[in-house]
Amino acid sequence: METVGELMISEIAGYISSLVPINVEDTKSELSSIITKYHVTKVEREEVHPDLHEKIILFLSSKKLEGLSPLTLEGYEMDLKIFADKVKKKTEDISAADIRVYLGAYNHLKMSTVGKKLSVLKSFFSWLTSEEIIQRDPSFKLKPPKTGKRLPKALTIEELEMLRESCETIRQRAFLEVLYATGCRLSEIHGLNRRDVNYQSMSRSVIGKGDKEREVYFSFKAMYHLNKYLKSRKDDNEALMVSERRPYGRLSKRGIQREIRVIAENAGIKSKVSPHVLRHTFATLTLNNGAELSAIQGLLGHEDPATTQIYAQLTEEKKREQHKKFLVQ
Repeated sequence: METVGELMISEIAGYISSLVPINVEDTKSELSSIITKYHVTKVEREEVHPDLHEKIILFLSSKKLEGLSPLTLEGYEMDLKIFADKVKKKTEDISAADIRVYLGAYNHLKMSTVGKKLSVLKSFFSWLTSEEIIQRDPSFKLKPPKTGKRLPKALTIEELEMLRESCETIRQRAFLEVLYATGCRLSEIHGLNRRDVNYQSMSRSVIGKGDKEREVYFSFKAMYHLNKYLKSRKDDNEALMVSERRPYGRLSKRGIQREIRVIAENAGIKSKVSPHVLRHTFATLTLNNGAELSAIQGLLGHEDPATTQIYAQLTEEKKREQHKKFLVQ
């Protein structure tokens, strides 16, 4: 049985002989003397090409140095490993067709989700090209799928009050008020500690996306219920939100989501209510109450004004109010 090296020599010699007339046996002999200096292994079709695996590690290491959050890096790594498992090619051999076939297999997912997967691949191949690791970007001509623009889900004032009245514990009310008043992302709230809150200015600096710091603010209601909750606690954990039972560890992101979901179920609200919905509610109700869009952009920590712009679309109630107020009779 031929070894991997011998198979490779036969293939190379055969290819050369198809281009120019050669003595095949002499060429094989010469190639053998060269190959013996190297350790050769064959990449099976069923396994991920080591070259692609190496490039993924390089890319992730570079992005880590650029300051991408651990959560974003984790998402990149997961998507790229799935892609590598499906394609199983050397990086420079991957084509636009390979990417299309890969994304086409996700026809059961929302277009926005497929678009995110393409965005990760574009970032990966664009980086490889800019670093001159590969000569062409196979994702360059691929356009993101069109997605319908949807307004972020936000609660009405009535629904917000229903949530407040449905809180069964001091802890639940504190969580609800803090999430709504600050407009924070779940990850930002999860990382807060007791000592972080400035009680005099009723504010706190948080680290948002892209490792950027911004100031967020608590309402009088939020401060009142937060103080009540903190005074009721019998633990010495530094976390702002902790589990209900010993050893009172920092409450997980999933734990915070679960607490908000329980409040919504108690209120009888059928639509999904989450910390992200409360963030949308903060933005929408504050804008409808007259706040400037640029201020909301800063409070939410949006780098791109276009991200905040979607909140500027007025509710039907606000449209009706503006029509009545400004129509020249």
